[in-house]
Amino acid sequence: MSDLNKKIRQGFVVSDKMQKTCVVKVERTTQHPIYKKTIRLTKSYKVHDENNECKKGDFVCLIESRPYSREKRWRLLKILKKAI
Repeated sequence: MSDLNKKIRQGFVVSDKMQKTCVVKVERTTQHPIYKKTIRLTKSYKVHDENNECKKGDFVCLIESRPYSREKRWRLLKILKKAI
């Protein structure tokens, strides 16, 4: 499976306390099926970070990958913006 078919998400790092793992919160918007109001939905992903380069508050890009553990199915693609 090439990288062209894999899902890519962007979000903020909310935790970097684990070794080689960070938690990324991804936010998306959708429309309510009945009331048609735009609502924000958030989801947290555990991301494999091989070099422990993510810090809390970084804006990162992640890509779908093989399972690294029971909950980790994403890996860090690149850091788009570092936290201050």
